[in-house]
Amino acid sequence: MNVLVCLSIILFVLMKLISGEKGTRSFIALFLNFGITLLTVLLMTREAFNPIFLTMIACIFISCINLFYINTINLKSVISFIATLMTLFFLVGLIFIFVEKAMIQGFGIEEIEELSFFNLYVGVNFLEIASCTIIMGSIGAITDTSISISSAMNEIFIHNPFMDRYNLFKSGMNVGKDILGTTTNTLYFAFIGGYLALIVWFKDLSYSLSEVINSKVFSSEVISIFCIGTGAILIIPITAWLTAFMLTRRKKNVSVSEEV
Repeated sequence: MNVLVCLSIILFVLMKLISGEKGTRSFIALFLNFGITLLTVLLMTREAFNPIFLTMIACIFISCINLFYINTINLKSVISFIATLMTLFFLVGLIFIFVEKAMIQGFGIEEIEELSFFNLYVGVNFLEIASCTIIMGSIGAITDTSISISSAMNEIFIHNPFMDRYNLFKSGMNVGKDILGTTTNTLYFAFIGGYLALIVWFKDLSYSLSEVINSKVFSSEVISIFCIGTGAILIIPITAWLTAFMLTRRKKNVSVSEEV
């Protein structure tokens, strides 16, 4: 417990020194997001609530915290929020189809021994739960990519207000291409770091390569990476187009009002 407190203090001090007030809001946002996630998981255990619906509501609240609370309410955060919702709703259907076709819902044979000590709630729809896990994991990458692109495009437009919509869109896509490379690698190393023990476990179980690839535990994580990566890719053109449209439209409206 003392270690957790010390690490929290170090994190807060560094965020405060480097980012100032925004760093403080970012630190508080961590606990707010944790509270929303915990509440969502607790409500999922109740039969009256649909897991997919709960996850979508939780993702909307998390997006509001990450975009509006940390970055305040402005055009950049509003555009990112709209782009996030558009990508999220498309991604939900895609994830649900992939999870059902891959049959990764439920638990793998490697987890049976641990689960034998628990009384599982028989009413749980594991297809929905597996989908919710991927959806919840994608919201961070989506909002991060979206706000990065909209902020960069806003700065470009401020310094070059005569840029037309097409060139501004191209600039946003170029920024997105650079972000995409680091985002996909981040997802990969997050998987390796989080599941290094799992890979060692597979070795101790003397699994062959084909058994590892076809393992439900391994496959679910790989599919998560692909689905989250798909969301990170889709958010780039959506955010770039929305930002280019909104910035040039606002400039046009200002020009018309000045002429009047």
